[in-house]
Amino acid sequence: MSDKHVLTADAPAPIGPYSQAIRSGKWLFCSGQIPLDPKSGGVVEGDMEAQTERTLENLGAVLRAADYDFTNVIKTTIFLIDMNDFAVVNTVYAKYFDESKPARSTVAVAALPRGVRIEIEAIARKG
Repeated sequence: MSDKHVLTADAPAPIGPYSQAIRSGKWLFCSGQIPLDPKSGGVVEGDMEAQTERTLENLGAVLRAADYDFTNVIKTTIFLIDMNDFAVVNTVYAKYFDESKPARSTVAVAALPRGVRIEIEAIARKG
């Protein structure tokens, strides 16, 4: 069984030497997504709700490119530069993971790429 690199134009292109995701058998390991507009490559304008929505839309695009969806996600990690954003992130996150409720960690970090406030990575599995 060989690993497959996942790449879609519907999510921001990697800004470093990594893949948007790697599919290995039934497993999909998604790199962290940040609130970049996939067309312009720029950070989305707006508040934490808008940044969280864009981040999850980007993650969804990567999942779809590998023929997965949010119901296949079993673990996420959320990186925030300010834990005061936790409640807003939770509200938006619940719209995407209402039914599946994967395991999750939320970690406060000092900084994120491109000066964004949030990054979300995921592990998904089929079958």
